[in-house]
Amino acid sequence: QVQLVESGGGLVQAGGSLRLSCVASGRPFSIYGMGWFRQAPGKKREFVAAISSGGGNTIYADSVKGRFTISRDNAKNTMNLQMNSLKPEDTAVYYCACSKGSIDSLHDYDRWGQGTQVTVSS
Repeated sequence: QVQLVESGGGLVQAGGSLRLSCVASGRPFSIYGMGWFRQAPGKKREFVAAISSGGGNTIYADSVKGRFTISRDNAKNTMNLQMNSLKPEDTAVYYCACSKGSIDSLHDYDRWGQGTQVTVSS
């Protein structure tokens, strides 16, 4: 069973930055696409960003393009999300997830971490 553990969340003022990390274990990390999702209170979980197994292909939600950068280090079984120019509407629990198929097919994400809280104050 794969295990995903997120870290790096916290409280930051609008305009600030945070870097989230996701460490994977129990599955060959380098052969799977990975993604970040978030869920704000009272809202559905939404896609944020994803990266292909080798790191050569990335996709982003329109709401975070130009502000967030996803990356991965397969040697360390780690995926990161650099979040800059944070806005109050970025406040949510952020989850990393592992895809069994395509990174742009939401139904292919079948393993999830426990989430890390990001709070952006205005």
